[in-house]
Amino acid sequence: MNVSELLSRNARKYPHQEAVIINKERISYKQLNEYSNRLASSLRELKIAAGDKVVLILPNCLEFVISYFAVQRLGAIVVPVHAKLSVIELEYIISNCNASAVIIHDSVKESAAFAGHPTLISIKTGKQEEGWRSFDCLLKQGDTSEIACTLSEDDEAAILYTSGTTGKPKGVLFTNRNILAAAIMMCVEMSYKPESRILHMMPLSHSAPLHLFLVAGTYAGAAHVLSEVFTPELLLNLVQKERITHFFGAPVAYLLTAKQPGLAEYNLASMKCWVYGGAPLPEKDVRFIQDKLQTKDLYCVYGLTESGPTGMLLLPEDHDKKAGSIGKRGALGTEFRIADHSGYDVSVGEAGEILLYSEGNMKGYYGDPAETNHAYFGKWIRTGDIGRMDRDGYVWIIDRKKDVIISGGVNVYPKEIEEELLKHPSVIEAAVIGVPHPEWGETVKAVMVMSEKPENLQEEFQEFLYGKLAAFKLPRLYETCEALPRNATGKVLKQVLRKKQLEV
Repeated sequence: MNVSELLSRNARKYPHQEAVIINKERISYKQLNEYSNRLASSLRELKIAAGDKVVLILPNCLEFVISYFAVQRLGAIVVPVHAKLSVIELEYIISNCNASAVIIHDSVKESAAFAGHPTLISIKTGKQEEGWRSFDCLLKQGDTSEIACTLSEDDEAAILYTSGTTGKPKGVLFTNRNILAAAIMMCVEMSYKPESRILHMMPLSHSAPLHLFLVAGTYAGAAHVLSEVFTPELLLNLVQKERITHFFGAPVAYLLTAKQPGLAEYNLASMKCWVYGGAPLPEKDVRFIQDKLQTKDLYCVYGLTESGPTGMLLLPEDHDKKAGSIGKRGALGTEFRIADHSGYDVSVGEAGEILLYSEGNMKGYYGDPAETNHAYFGKWIRTGDIGRMDRDGYVWIIDRKKDVIISGGVNVYPKEIEEELLKHPSVIEAAVIGVPHPEWGETVKAVMVMSEKPENLQEEFQEFLYGKLAAFKLPRLYETCEALPRNATGKVLKQVLRKKQLEV
């Protein structure tokens, strides 16, 4: 079995069933398979062959889905990247993976840099332009005859680039087995059926939307409703109009939606799984979202690109007492451990790094064996997350390993400070970082987005936090801002805050 065969199989099993819905277009599985054959045959005429890398610079559009399956149908390796990356970032990825072709959406402003590129086959959606091959023309000229994908489960299928929050992005190389393991896990855990209708608003260039929702949904024969953008109003309209059953979003997407005026007027009864990931939701946010969406069907999924992503999950029934944790068991086919720096399991209540193992774990970083070796501890993927297990077996993320502040030789975990800051009625967002200190090595600084700013931040929060945290954990510096810097997946870019501090 391979990823491309999932589409071929659905074209045989569910030929007239809706596969992709976007705007006014409704594409059946038979049509989608024919489109993928057409593009694959045209790419083959352009000498794209097994092992070649094809970079997709596309938002959540029909062309993305067609291209994703078409490239793999030829045995080539698909490389989806975020459509809003800069030219420098795109050039780095194209060079790093030794790409043979790029397929770019006409809305990508940076596309001019790749028109008529001397070493790349450059393909663009939209109207015909000089220096580009037309996506639409390739589709029309292609042959609908079925192209049998000969990839095995152990053959390489895709490269996804990490967000690069700590430096240059790394290409995470997946085999078909890795992708299918993650997809099967999600099919079982979220009860995907051919009747399921999955809404895609988070970028399909990222592992969770792509593997856990697009590929997994295709595995089950579900319908995919695509949106190139996210807004709370659009989310609610699409859930109501298209009778959506499954949605995945970052925590911020849920919080923004829960604040949407007139929310109670929407019919959201079709929803079976509201899935969030990227970070756990604090208890107060869970209660707020449950109340506003009138649902108990919240699922937290935890993992990382390198693990498929598969990892752990917090089920709806766990949210009442354990909101904020990432659950107490590995997802289907996945094991976890919490280990110290030597790899030994820590005791209940002790902090250690969360390690994951499943068939979803990446083959490695493309062209980087040293980083690949560093990412593994034996067969276990290092998550870089520091976690602690409570007496009931539930795991709580204390912080990112790289974000731990060492002040006076003592470990300070920013996340537990951030959770206390967020309990303040005026704090909307909070990020805690370590900044250089001549005596202590680092000292603690809090950067916050606030609805109302007190006259004296230092006094306000020293008093607010008194008795809630040990004295050595209390921030010595405070700052407010309009918004915290985030990457495309909604994660706070703490290195941007640190860099800004060093420039002051």
